[in-house]
Amino acid sequence: MVAGLGLLHTFPDNSKRGRAVIKPELPSNEAERLAVLRQYEVLDSPAESAFDDLAMIASTLCETQMAAVVLVDQYRQWFKSAHNAPRGEAPRDISFCAHAILRPDEVLMVEDTLLDPRFHDNPMVTGSAGVRFYAGAPLVTREGMALGSLCVFDQTPAHLRDEQREALQALSRQASHLLELRLAGKRLRQQLHERDWYEGQMAGYYAAMDAVNADLVEQTRTDPMTGLPNRRAFAVASAAATEQTRAADQPLSVALLDVDHFKIVNDVHGHDQGDMVLRELSTLLRAHVAGAGTIARYGGEEFVLLLPNADLLQARVQCRVSAAERSGDDDRVAGDGEHWRGHVASARECGGGDQARRSGLVCGQARWAGSDGGVGVGAGLVCSDWQRLRSCLARTVAA
Repeated sequence: MVAGLGLLHTFPDNSKRGRAVIKPELPSNEAERLAVLRQYEVLDSPAESAFDDLAMIASTLCETQMAAVVLVDQYRQWFKSAHNAPRGEAPRDISFCAHAILRPDEVLMVEDTLLDPRFHDNPMVTGSAGVRFYAGAPLVTREGMALGSLCVFDQTPAHLRDEQREALQALSRQASHLLELRLAGKRLRQQLHERDWYEGQMAGYYAAMDAVNADLVEQTRTDPMTGLPNRRAFAVASAAATEQTRAADQPLSVALLDVDHFKIVNDVHGHDQGDMVLRELSTLLRAHVAGAGTIARYGGEEFVLLLPNADLLQARVQCRVSAAERSGDDDRVAGDGEHWRGHVASARECGGGDQARRSGLVCGQARWAGSDGGVGVGAGLVCSDWQRLRSCLARTVAA
């Protein structure tokens, strides 16, 4: 085993001895070759066992002391791997591999460097490294660019048999494949990184779109003035509640609350005051219903309650409780001593038909009750006469 061959030393200028090193020529495709070499991003990278293994196998098969995977850069040769030799770099002007890449399809073999005019004055030969034998098989890419060589060298003259030369070329092809795989892996990681970034961007985009869509849905189902569900939202909730109560064999009641002579409030006190009345009423109803059902603004001064698992009597009780809670607050709502009255009609879902249509019938029956059929002037929102309500409901359910 040979160690400390001085491959990293600063080499003396042979011109002082009256002789000059023959510098290797540049390949005709040097600019393209260097561009491809840069794409691999392998220069100055850490040692990799796959390349080290190839160098060791090459040394063993060729029966030499040393072997290396060398890449030829613009001004230097750089050792990706070295077996029994230090990894590092040396000037390109004295590089054996810089000569080897001039013939990409051939193995450059120098049996005795002292007998070859290209190398006998080379510091790699005359210096402490003492290289006397060299053989290099170029590392050729798919584009035909020779980036460097897999080389074997020794401190004594030698000769490679044909099978050894072929084996060295086969190993150089494997080294080229490793470079290709390394580049492909790098590009794949970059693509995965870009994909992750893109997916993150898309996830953010979809989240924003979902939020916008949810807001749009909310706007289409929410009454902007009271904040209650609107008629459309009530239709959706009514259909869902119908299916659920039918499946559970439970009652479902719908009640309409209609404020009488509401136009007078707008005419006398203005629309702002009228809007305030509706907002106050919606706040009351929302607090009263809580999680027991759904309250929606059906249209104008009409509010509708959807009461799952509540029969007609329970719906009537809900209305009476609402009236009691509302009692005494008229001045706060209407102002200036004005009073307002309302009507309540309810119906029980009895199977079959379109629930939205039946809900509409309930609303129609409440309107039928008329402005003179209510009670509660100055006493808040109350239920209409029970007998009148029962008669109304009977016609509604029978519809």
